[in-house]
Amino acid sequence: MRLTKFIDFSLRVLLFAAAHPAERVTIESAAEYFDISRAHLKKVVLTLTRGGFLRGIRGRAGGFELAQPPDQVNLGAVIRLTEPDFGLFECYLTGNTCTISRPCRLPSVATEALMAFLEVFDRHTLADVLVRPDYFLTQQDKQKQPVRGPKLALA
Repeated sequence: MRLTKFIDFSLRVLLFAAAHPAERVTIESAAEYFDISRAHLKKVVLTLTRGGFLRGIRGRAGGFELAQPPDQVNLGAVIRLTEPDFGLFECYLTGNTCTISRPCRLPSVATEALMAFLEVFDRHTLADVLVRPDYFLTQQDKQKQPVRGPKLALA
């Protein structure tokens, strides 16, 4: 299972804003820091603002900031807002043409797995995953980064 880049960018933007609590963050500064297109980040910030996670400020001194404290930003809620669909299989989607959809039991197992996945994120807030603010000030983050994640063994 892989989440969209939109979710990835959304969580990065929230972490970036949380690391700058005393100032407004601009789309330009976040785009430059993460090397992401400004146009894409504008969509991310707009979605997070409409969802109540960010507060946008217009004007010359504008930008965005967290709309609520990090311990109030639920990661499961962010994922539900920013994921366009959880169509793990064709039968989950409109226009399903899978010929075994009626008798297949796989969707119920996948739905159970998806619910367990979301339950983990529901137990965590942005405060649980914060990055130290000084990390955003150094250039160490511009170096090649390690690949992270589980090393799943095939049975």
